[in-house]
Amino acid sequence: MTVERVNVPDPISKYNKSNKVQKTKKNAQKDSISVSEDAKTKGVIYKATESVKMAPDIRMSRIEEIKKKLQDPTYLTQKVIEDLAEKLMEHFKI
Repeated sequence: MTVERVNVPDPISKYNKSNKVQKTKKNAQKDSISVSEDAKTKGVIYKATESVKMAPDIRMSRIEEIKKKLQDPTYLTQKVIEDLAEKLMEHFKI
């Protein structure tokens, strides 16, 4: 004698069903944001700070002063050369 199943749901059939995707309704209103004056000011300050950080640290007045000193033949003494060598060694950690 054989027993057959009657009215047993197929377990695979629920995975084969496709659910319809509902479309979203479009709103006529667009997204927007508002920025406070304080936030705008902080943004300007931040941008200026970053610009200063990226700028090279060169003082042209100091460069001109050093150029004039180097043109003077009495400036390059042994003491100046030794001081310069020491500062370079400290800078490059030698």
